[in-house]
This record gives sequence, C-alpha cells and structure tokens, in this order.
Amino acid sequence: MLHWLDIENDAEPFPSLDYALEEPNGLLAAGGTLSPQRLLNAYRCGIFPWFEEDQPILWWSPDPRLVLKPNDLHISRSLKKCINKNLYSCTVDKAFNEVIVACSTSRKEQQGTWITDSMIDAYQTLFTLGHAHSVEVWADEKLVGGLYGVSIGQVFFGESMFSRLDNASKVGFAFLCKQLSQWEFQLIDCQVHSDHLERLGASTIPRKEFAEQLAVYCLKKPSTNAWLLS
Repeated sequence: MLHWLDIENDAEPFPSLDYALEEPNGLLAAGGTLSPQRLLNAYRCGIFPWFEEDQPILWWSPDPRLVLKPNDLHISRSLKKCINKNLYSCTVDKAFNEVIVACSTSRKEQQGTWITDSMIDAYQTLFTLGHAHSVEVWADEKLVGGLYGVSIGQVFFGESMFSRLDNASKVGFAFLCKQLSQWEFQLIDCQVHSDHLERLGASTIPRKEFAEQLAVYCLKKPSTNAWLLS
C-alpha cells in the first residue's frame, strides 16, 4: 500500500526502501512537499521526486539504480575530437535558472515533462541555498546545453540535461565528471537506465548497494574548492 507523507511535517522520515513497488518500479510514497528539508532527506535516502502537473508529488527509488563514478567516464573518439576542437566552453553555476527552464522546455517538446513549475521553484531554492548546481555549455556566448542536479557530500545527484547543438550536453557531462573527480566526489546518481548514459560509462547496481554507498559518501566532505570555479 502506497505511503502518504504528511504535508505539515517535512521532518517525517520516508518509509524503508523495501516498501517501494516493483510495478511501477520504485514508487515509494506520495504527497508531502518539495521543501529543501524534504528534498535533501529524500536524496540522502536514495529517493527522488518525479510526477506530472496533474499528479500529487510522487517519490521514487527504482531498483536497480544507474550510477557512474566520475573517473569511469567513457569518452568516445568523436566526443574527444569535439572537446579538443574547443567548440564549446563550460561554466558552473552561472545560469542555473536558464538551465533548468531549458531542461523543462526540452522535455515538453518530447511530449511530457516532469519538471513542473513547482519543481523549478523548489530546485531554484536549493540552488540559492547552495545544494543544487548547474553546468552550462556555451557557443559564441549562447547557452547551447547544460545540466543540473543536487550535491550532497561526495555524491552528485543528476536530474536533467539538455542540448541545442550536437554533443553539447555530452561535453557538459564530461566537464562535470572531470571537475567532480578533482573535487573528490565518489559517485554520480543517474537514476534510471538509459542507453545514452550507459555509453558514457554508467552502469546499474542494486538499490540496496546504492543506499549503502549513499550512507557513506553523503557524510564525507568534498574538497574545499568544490563548485568554486572562477
């Protein structure tokens, strides 16, 4: 039976991941709010929100989980050539709002989006508080790609990416992995399987193993210069 969260108690703990449904895969709870406290508690437990505009907030923890260690990124020959040509430049946290809105727009163009207005507001708040971050990809001073997610300890929880030119999001993701490795991050959460991310080196692990890794890495601090690029 689906657990409903108390809308007036953001400190309420989530149910055990063992209660997540097999079909649909990973659905664990519904309701509550998208407050910073609720969101950060969710990510630490291996849970994320995913819902459409006409639905209540739905909370998920699929099994298995798609993850990538920053040093395990696979860069294809074509991507390496693109990076070496310096067609794009990358920044961090320079245009978070523009990135998340672009991610939302690109999803709508693909028939449906889970990045609702309430989600945008919630992650913009997390960004203001220093918990959410973005990578921007630029070409001739125009934003052509990017991604955003949540950072806790030595874990980056990827949420979404977009691309307006060929390979722009891949270049941004490669840039992110390089920076995370330098900042002593141990894990990138990619949520659910996709061929695109698998080709970049991501692989699936059991949910139980993922939760065990979070219990360790979310409590460890990254390097002191994390997210402080000039």
